[in-house]
Amino acid sequence: MYTVGSVCSGIEAASVAWKPLDFSFKWFSEIADFPARVLDARHPDVPNIGDMINIPQLLRCEEIFAPDIICGGTPCQAFSLAGLKNGLVDERGNLTMSFVEIIEANDEIRAKKGLAPSIVLWENVEGVLTDKTNAFGCFVAALAGLDEIPQNLRWDGAGIIKGTKRNVAWRVLDAKYFGLPQRRRRLYLMAGGKDFSPENILFEVGAISHTDHATKALTFERDGHSFEAFREYTDCLYSAYGTKWNGNAAAYNGSLFIVQNNRIRRLSPLECERLMGFDDDYTNISGARRTNRYQALGNSWAVPVIKWIGQRLLDYPQLPVADGDANTGSKPNNSFCSDISSIICSEAPEEIYISPVGCHGIVRRKNERKLSMNPRLEEVLLSVASQMTDEETEKRSRVQKRGRFSDTAKSQGNFY
Repeated sequence: MYTVGSVCSGIEAASVAWKPLDFSFKWFSEIADFPARVLDARHPDVPNIGDMINIPQLLRCEEIFAPDIICGGTPCQAFSLAGLKNGLVDERGNLTMSFVEIIEANDEIRAKKGLAPSIVLWENVEGVLTDKTNAFGCFVAALAGLDEIPQNLRWDGAGIIKGTKRNVAWRVLDAKYFGLPQRRRRLYLMAGGKDFSPENILFEVGAISHTDHATKALTFERDGHSFEAFREYTDCLYSAYGTKWNGNAAAYNGSLFIVQNNRIRRLSPLECERLMGFDDDYTNISGARRTNRYQALGNSWAVPVIKWIGQRLLDYPQLPVADGDANTGSKPNNSFCSDISSIICSEAPEEIYISPVGCHGIVRRKNERKLSMNPRLEEVLLSVASQMTDEETEKRSRVQKRGRFSDTAKSQGNFY
């Protein structure tokens, strides 16, 4: 049975994924309030040791257990398309190097006890592979123990580095091929000692059998309710979904909207739990707000992907050696897909429906910015927007007029 220490734990997708595999988690490390409360509610027997910066000292003083596996996903905002993409210049990006310090400290203690080096699992957004500060090159060089940092400006979606300290392998995998109706491409990196071959876990040999998203009707009924989706799967669920949902590309392709009984709404937190592979109401703890739940889920890991990695780690001694013909793409050998209807629940809170005014605003922004939009989505938005009351229409007209006056004043140098 593997023992595990979790860094930047979030709401602990790894614990959920690996519980059926009997992995034993010895500690979490999470400082954000809501995820920490979820950990306390769902995993009360595992201590949360707080800030990851303190972990190397805690390990060296043997105040916490030195586990077989260290897993973590250091903050992705420094590399994300939705962030500023400042890489290692960003304090959050620098936590990637702090993660390496934790591995070093853990291996020091394990070596003293005659134990094998840590097995490492690290997850992050695909954007780290093209980061302008070469954060990924710095990270793998530190993990592998290279004398020089490889200066790649664009790293491949899969690769292997055999270093003097550790062997490292990585692969981009897409959650929509692991049974979740969500396009979620993430980088998964594994590392271990010189006797460990992480590529045999992440890369696959053998027959490839794919089941893709078949063309299915986007309308369906459930529990007496009629539904319509705009695509079989969603775009990537992002952490600001509960607050900035109408500024994202999904607001124009419709993939994170659903039509229920001719009204358009966002996905509920429960549906987002299903979208990530969690049990229903996993984040529905005492005092939870919808925005808390959306943010925590958007920042988490896709549970089925992590379970797949854990199972292959258990099977590692029997796995064939990955060679030049191995599958290193975003689809696993035995991929399978589900469609959006699999996560939809007929009970949805009134607050997540988009008002006629909101529908009008989405279409207006689309026109102002000359953006393309899913034609059926635009049709539905306009249909709902047509239900605005006379008072709402007049108010919207006044707001638009003020906006046009303000823009004219600014262009003439009259700032107020």
